[in-house]
Amino acid sequence: MCGIVGIVGKSPVNQALYDGLTVLQHRGQDAAGIVTVDDGMFNLRKANGLVRDVFHSRHMQRLTGNFGIGHARYPTAGTSSSAEAQPFYVNSPFGIAFAHNGNLTNAHELEDEVFRIARRHINTNSDSELLLNIFAHELQNCSGLVLEPQDVFTAVSRVHRKIKGAYAVVAAIIGNGMVAFRDPHGIRPLALGKRETEFGDEYMVASESVALDVVGFTFIRDVAPGEAIYVTEEGQLFTQQCADNPTHTPCIFEFVYFSRPDSFIDGISVYASRVNMGRKLGQKIAKEWADLDIDVVIPIPETSNDIALQIAQELNLPYRQGFVKNRYIGRTFIMPGQTQRRKSVRRKLNAISSEFAGKNVLLVDDSIVRGTTSEQIITMARESGAKKVYFASAAPEIRFPNVYGIDMPSANELIAHGREIDAICDLIKADGLIFQNLEDLVAAVREENPEISRFETSVFDGHYVTGDVDQDYLNRLDLLRNDTAKHSKAQMELCNLEIHNLDGES
Repeated sequence: MCGIVGIVGKSPVNQALYDGLTVLQHRGQDAAGIVTVDDGMFNLRKANGLVRDVFHSRHMQRLTGNFGIGHARYPTAGTSSSAEAQPFYVNSPFGIAFAHNGNLTNAHELEDEVFRIARRHINTNSDSELLLNIFAHELQNCSGLVLEPQDVFTAVSRVHRKIKGAYAVVAAIIGNGMVAFRDPHGIRPLALGKRETEFGDEYMVASESVALDVVGFTFIRDVAPGEAIYVTEEGQLFTQQCADNPTHTPCIFEFVYFSRPDSFIDGISVYASRVNMGRKLGQKIAKEWADLDIDVVIPIPETSNDIALQIAQELNLPYRQGFVKNRYIGRTFIMPGQTQRRKSVRRKLNAISSEFAGKNVLLVDDSIVRGTTSEQIITMARESGAKKVYFASAAPEIRFPNVYGIDMPSANELIAHGREIDAICDLIKADGLIFQNLEDLVAAVREENPEISRFETSVFDGHYVTGDVDQDYLNRLDLLRNDTAKHSKAQMELCNLEIHNLDGES
């Protein structure tokens, strides 16, 4: 999962791009980058780290221009190497800078085609660079020195026919303008905004509507599945549906965990959807756990706060904040590698002992993925004096890998894979465990926009909407992206860095 932004303005956009990325930081904490266009040249700054650490005053001063794009990276495909920080760049045709949120499911097949037919070299393991080169190859078919809107839309149409998976994209093309498009299933989100100035209209795209709010753009609408947006450097907006058979199946995990509560995605308030989740889960707890003596409802901050509050209201129980979160520690779920996630839990949360001592507590979290975080938090509650610790998950059991840009690649690393609820409960050492029903989760989100008939729910039910994911694919993915493979890649990167440093010292 990553965060992308793009702005075509009438004044310098460097600060607005920076501000947009800071409020999308929750979508990716591995690396950040900004490209601006000024006088026919790209100005680029990207590196590993948080947005605030990547961009200093000297970098911002060099990011001149009224047009640019930005990216906050969370690695699923590829590695955590700084070489894979985005935006990526190719010099032909025109000069294209490119940022991508999502994951391609047919990247392996496309690699050979890009080299054999397009004669293009891919320099990283990132599917984003692959997607960039496919897009660039399709743009080369245009005949003029300046792109017409139809040239852009034809290129995007051809891209849609070639690639599969989840993708929201923003690109800056020298001498032409900004292109943004979304996969034909609308799995990954993308919002369009506008700001009127005395010099003309400015346009912005971003992964979440909150980024538009922060920099003063008015939300116009979500980019439709399969649609392409083209804004010229002069500020003219063109749009067209570029997919043959678009469907609307947004990722439901955006609402469970990833997106900010103050965002609206596909006409759905993330906050309202979580309140609905809490209401439905509270009703299930009241029905199935009527005999349990629960004293207090405590959320595991912060995504589950609104959910837990609604559960407490449904159960007529006190809602208390039992954990204090260190806001300067990254989100443990999106940290690369299990060891780093384990070490971060205790640094991230500290229990308020008085809220647990002598009580039967109901802990509420948005989901349970690997289970290690849940186990450690339950242990913290017991160490703080809780008599019994019950656990509620606002999402159903996550039993299947995610292939669309969320770091759940290996089924064997998912605690619910091949296990029933009692076994999961024993592993996380809870006195009771309850999950949201999938139909209730879908209903909770769909309640805010009944026009969406289906969501992407593959991590819960194993149904992959792109239709190209089979067991062989999942087995290959597991070999490439499980925690053991990530650890090996990290060790190799560290070794290469040490060699580079030694060479530099010599």
